[in-house]
Parts: sequence; structure tokens; C-alpha cells
Amino acid sequence: MSQPVTFTALEGLPFFENGDDLVAATLDGVKRLQDRLMDGDILVFAQKVISKVEGRAVQLQGVVPSEEAEELARRADKDPRLVELILSESQTVMRCRRGVIIVRHRLGTVLANAGIDASNVGQGSDWVLLWPLDPDASCRRLRDQIFERTGKRVAVVINDSIGRAWRMGTVGLAIGSDGLPALLDLRGRPDLFGRSLQVSEQAIADEVAAAASLLQGQGNESKPVVLIRGLWFDGPNSDVSSLLRSEAEDLFL
Repeated sequence: MSQPVTFTALEGLPFFENGDDLVAATLDGVKRLQDRLMDGDILVFAQKVISKVEGRAVQLQGVVPSEEAEELARRADKDPRLVELILSESQTVMRCRRGVIIVRHRLGTVLANAGIDASNVGQGSDWVLLWPLDPDASCRRLRDQIFERTGKRVAVVINDSIGRAWRMGTVGLAIGSDGLPALLDLRGRPDLFGRSLQVSEQAIADEVAAAASLLQGQGNESKPVVLIRGLWFDGPNSDVSSLLRSEAEDLFL
């Protein structure tokens, strides 16, 4: 009999700040469920809480925009100080229209405004949050800390809400992952009729991130951590870098 799959948003978590013990708060949240972590569990953390505890909040007051940022800000109708941060977090600017700047983030993801956000920062309207410096490394650290405190081997995913080309709205997308196959290569496996799959690769981390995002919400829900139990994937551990399509394979450049 197959194990049921459950998705549970942890309740009662604090409003996180720089330096807070995220693992301790998470374990307390699991305890409030009258439960404890098990081997194979998956924890999905919203990007904002990772950025907050890692000190990635920036006050615009201290940012000095460059000439490039000033020019791009005029085209996008944005605060030049914010645009300076967008440029500092980006490899290249891919598109610019009024209200939005599409970039290839320094980590490789293509998205709007380099993922910089002012919502739910909690330090005033002059503060914004940048992505973690290395979300995959953040996932590895969280996994190690959880193992040290519980002896349990869990997987960790960091997600953020990101728009997609040709589609309206946002979905949860994995920006960091450890402990599961972020990209599961199904090529060579048989379909229902025994035909060998030729091109199928499953974005496991993104699917997990999107499912958790439904529980985390987009506004004032204050449920940044989701516990997933019962999912198991037959494949090697890989991080989010395996999900990034190279520029040489980009059909829209």
C-alpha cells in the first residue's frame, strides 16, 4: 500500500529577522503539529525568510545609482536606487518596459527585477530584500543543521514566486535545493506501453516549490515553511543549477 502524501504549512512561526535561528523555529513549528521530522521529509522555505535571516535586506537610502541605473530607471519608471540593486544582482538586462526589468540573475534564473521585493520586509518602505547569495548552499546548511539536531535526513527547497514567459500570474519556483533530484532524468525509462522515453526530464524541485507555494500564499498568510511527507524520488541528489537552461540552448534570445 502506497504511503499518502501530505503537505502541511507550519503555524505560529515568528516574523524572522537577521540572525534568527530558523531551524529552531521550524522544529518548534513541527512540534506544534504533535509531530517530529522523519527521514525523507521535505521542507520548503519561502525565499523571504532565508533572505531575512541571512541579512539580505538593503536600505535604499544608502544606495548610490550609477549613470546606467539612472538611464534604465527612466525607461522603466523605477527608483534609480532600486535599479542599481537590480543591476548589481544581474548578469545582463534582457528586456525593459515601463514597470518591469527582465534580467538574467547572477545565479542564472531569468526573472523580473532580479527577484528584489519590498513586500513583507517589515523594516519600512525604504527597505528591499535580495535573494540569498547562494540558495543551494543555504539548503545544504539547513539540512546539515537539521541532521545535527534531529538525526533525520530531510530534503530542503527554497522557493520564490516568479512569473513566466507567455503566462499571467506567478507560481512558486525553486531557487535552491538539496537532498532530492532537482531535475529527474526519465530518458530511457519505459512509458505505459514499453516505449523508451526520449526527452522527458522532470523538474522535481520546481514542482515541489509550486505545490508548497499554494499553502504559503502570496500576501499576509505568514506561512513561510511547508512540510511535505510521503514523496520519494528515484534519482541522485542535485541542486537548482541542474534546472538552468544554458544561453546556448535559449530559443528566445
